[in-house]
Amino acid sequence: MKKSLSVLLIILVSPILAWCQDISIFQQFNGRYDYLAIGNTLNPAENNLVQTFCEILPSSQATLNVDSSSTIIAAYLYWAGSGLGDTEVSLNGTSIIAENTYNTTYTDSFFGDLNYFSCYADITNLILNEGNTIYELTNLDISETLNNNPGHCEIRTNFAGWSIYVIYENSALPLNQVNLFQGLEIINRNETEKTIFLDNVNVLDNENAKIGFLAWEGDNALNFGETLSINGNIISNPPLNLADNAFNGTNTFTNATNFYNGDLDVYSIENNINIGDTQVEIKLTTGDFNEFGTFQADLILINNIITVLNSQLPDATIDIIGNATNCGDRNITLNYIVNNTNSTDPLPAETPIAFYVNNQLIAQTTTSNIIGINENETDTIEISIPDNIPNNFILDVYVDDDGLGNSTVVEILENNNNTNITVSLIPLPETIQLPPLNNCNEGYNTSTYNLELILTEINSNSYFNFSFYETIEDLENNTNQIVNINNYQSQQTPQTLYIKAETSTCFDIFKFNLITENCPPFIPQGFSPNNDGYNDYFNIQGLYTIFQDHELLIYSRYGNLIFIGDDNSKWYGVANHGINKGKLVPTGTYFYVLKFNHKNFLQKTGWIYLNR
Repeated sequence: MKKSLSVLLIILVSPILAWCQDISIFQQFNGRYDYLAIGNTLNPAENNLVQTFCEILPSSQATLNVDSSSTIIAAYLYWAGSGLGDTEVSLNGTSIIAENTYNTTYTDSFFGDLNYFSCYADITNLILNEGNTIYELTNLDISETLNNNPGHCEIRTNFAGWSIYVIYENSALPLNQVNLFQGLEIINRNETEKTIFLDNVNVLDNENAKIGFLAWEGDNALNFGETLSINGNIISNPPLNLADNAFNGTNTFTNATNFYNGDLDVYSIENNINIGDTQVEIKLTTGDFNEFGTFQADLILINNIITVLNSQLPDATIDIIGNATNCGDRNITLNYIVNNTNSTDPLPAETPIAFYVNNQLIAQTTTSNIIGINENETDTIEISIPDNIPNNFILDVYVDDDGLGNSTVVEILENNNNTNITVSLIPLPETIQLPPLNNCNEGYNTSTYNLELILTEINSNSYFNFSFYETIEDLENNTNQIVNINNYQSQQTPQTLYIKAETSTCFDIFKFNLITENCPPFIPQGFSPNNDGYNDYFNIQGLYTIFQDHELLIYSRYGNLIFIGDDNSKWYGVANHGINKGKLVPTGTYFYVLKFNHKNFLQKTGWIYLNR
């Protein structure tokens, strides 16, 4: 793509000391773009020849005429002059406030510090609204500076002026790259040359390549050692700009020679760059001896640079070629293709891709390989849709997007990187409640169930497969499926289980409870505590570890309490209470009181025969 380069320069006389700000990239435009510029001086005459004025004009005008087949993309207003800066001016009656101000100072041996400034502001909306018309700049005031420091007028560096840059698009243009750089760099009698390198340039061809300069305080009568060169070649544009007098109060756009102490010039550099170049070198010089042997030089301040070059660039686009959703699953599988058509350079590997729903970033990935000119790459990604996204939504997909809306690759077109698709998730079906399965407590609230028994509550003809899960999350994620459904051990009550009943298109969800109950225990009528390993204690089946809070009281036939038992103390025919505590009790009939201490069971009483 082409780069348009415009330089704001300030030329001063007899400098001694100065400071500067390095030039850096400000804006970049890629596509079928070019630029034009208008502007005017506020000086009534060239101040290097005329020392009779020490003021500027209250206003000046210039006419904008953009071809009707072109579309204005951006516009910037620049104004400059002596002093630290007037940051608010008017253009066609509209107040314009500077978005940035660049300053420089040089110290004169007689007048001390002399300051100079340049301001800029984005005026795209104003230009779009007013279009082709006469533009008048007013309210640029440097009177305080000129009144308080007579040095500006004495050494004839009193100046002011303005210019408008317009970036426009036209389908008839080649694929260009326009780069606008800004800063403030200086050459003077102490540093008589300056070299600036513009990197990241990929020249496709050099046809119509050009460079333009906006300069302030240039004097037609002061041309000592003054040159401008590109890639080592001194450039000129006669008759307006000679090889030894680049900054001389001219305007290439209007062929005017009365742009006093300002230059608005454009140079062709078709013969100064080569196909394949990745860097442009700009060099300025000043200073030489006059006919009397006295060294003289201008002070030149470079404020902005615009390049227009045809460069090699990729052009990334993306399309969705397929997607799949699953029943009850908030994940979607997306097949996509990244293209590099209408390009002049390969698209780098690991170009970022971002996925958005309602401007919310939900996924990111990158390309895998370098994608050549007119080539493409297909890939697949599985995206998990957050719960705050509705089931029906539009998925926006952007290539060359870092997830923050920023481009990482310079492209021919930056506005064709996205596509979208409408997605409808299949929501989870409602859960259907089934009656519970009940079973007796086998101890410590544990019971063994045959889960297949619950399927009698479901019309199994409507489904082709059933799977059981302990949580709804496991069901949704198809994890931790219950394998042994015929011998499932439950250790809590109630316990809820879930069934996925699959159909040909989706599935239904059922849930049911396992209720482990304390069933009535079986109380025998006798036991024989003779240490033969059989029936040695009063074994009440279904009592121990089930009714864990129970209390068992044993009485002799005379009504004396001889034993107190609980879940951890069984009766082996030994008294643990009364006068015979610790002794074996004789064969005979004894009476018991069984207190379950459970809300659903009353205490039981009865007799037991002990046989030794």
